[in-house]
Amino acid sequence: MKKIKVLRIIARLNIGGPAVHAILLTKWLNSDKFDSLLVTGVIGQNEGDMMYLAETNNIKPIIIKELGMEISWRDDIAAFYKILRLIIREKPDIIHTHTAKAGTLGRIAGIIYNIFYPLFHPPLDLPFIPSFRRRGRGGRKGGRGGVMLVHTFHGHIFHSYFSPLKTKLFIFIERILAKFTHKIIAISNKQMNELSEKLKISYSKKFELIPLGLDLSSFYDIERYRGLFKKEMGLDKDVKLVGIIGRLVPVKNHRMFLNTIKIFNEKGDKAKVKFLIIGDGELREDLEKYSIEAGIAGYVIFTGWRKDLERVYADLDIVALTSFNEGTPVSIIEAMASGKPVIAAEVGGVRDMFTSKCKMQNAKCKMQEEGILIDSNDSDSLVDGIKFLLSNPAMAEDMGKKGRVFVKERFDIERLARDMEGMYERLVVSH
Repeated sequence: MKKIKVLRIIARLNIGGPAVHAILLTKWLNSDKFDSLLVTGVIGQNEGDMMYLAETNNIKPIIIKELGMEISWRDDIAAFYKILRLIIREKPDIIHTHTAKAGTLGRIAGIIYNIFYPLFHPPLDLPFIPSFRRRGRGGRKGGRGGVMLVHTFHGHIFHSYFSPLKTKLFIFIERILAKFTHKIIAISNKQMNELSEKLKISYSKKFELIPLGLDLSSFYDIERYRGLFKKEMGLDKDVKLVGIIGRLVPVKNHRMFLNTIKIFNEKGDKAKVKFLIIGDGELREDLEKYSIEAGIAGYVIFTGWRKDLERVYADLDIVALTSFNEGTPVSIIEAMASGKPVIAAEVGGVRDMFTSKCKMQNAKCKMQEEGILIDSNDSDSLVDGIKFLLSNPAMAEDMGKKGRVFVKERFDIERLARDMEGMYERLVVSH
């Protein structure tokens, strides 16, 4: 049986969930049934590079240097041309795009390929005469030809990411592209609801709900790393650590985390708690300057990017998330897999990462079985949550245990691979 060829396109392999998702899917699809190619651009300045993860998984991406983060008409046209040439050469059955820019250029190239498919692949019996008679892949008679287009939305990208004007333009473009896209994949229920509303498409027509999946095996065995990070950083073994993991960019709202430290120090025992900001990005210099101005520089540690996150999670007592908007944050999945309680702003798809069982609730704080949800940009509630968990270690430990069970069932890489393979097979059969 002929393998299904998947051409997976992502703008760049920068630190974050979309890059991990694209790399692991390329690795974990059943090689007996699928032939998977990964196409990517180059990372931007001050971004962490996840090419190491591709290399670790023996994946050699096809690099299109013009396919990056920044919008440039010259580079974008060149990237589009190279993607189209690649499609003509590889003749994939499915083009699966990730992230906004790759989704736009990749799908437009796929649309052009489908429109002019007979010109790119003339009939075998008339090699010199273009024919517009529909033929199947590889010259087989009876099929429709062309390629199936799939796009995954990784975040709730309709607010807090772009300016209002860019957001309106983005929605307009996505509505057009959605008409030609055979499957639109959402990674959470809330995201699917938002996409359906914004793109004006009913659930039943094109949507597929496939949550993220990660290789979490190293986080399940986190105890063997305990104490190593504190020793490396010269921290006392009894100090409590509260950490936030992610890119230092506006949508992640690290300023709220720094404000939380200031309020916590005014209300609590500041000598026994340190705060970690794990990650890097365009705002690092501004955030470091703000921590000095706020008088909290001695209580916060900027670690930069870390490849050995298992060591970091092992010594964290609480993991926080302060973003203005999120899809399905990888840091929360990894924290739960590590058995750590989380305190997260209830934005985007974050709510779908917790069970509906609320153990305790006040006006601002919703205590779930796996952690605590707070309102967006509410430093006071984050302070209250931190103080509560540090004062109730047994409950914090119980939250960590329940979170681990939850992510094992829902966010494991093997489940993701099965779901995606099933969707690909149904798509090809329907074509």
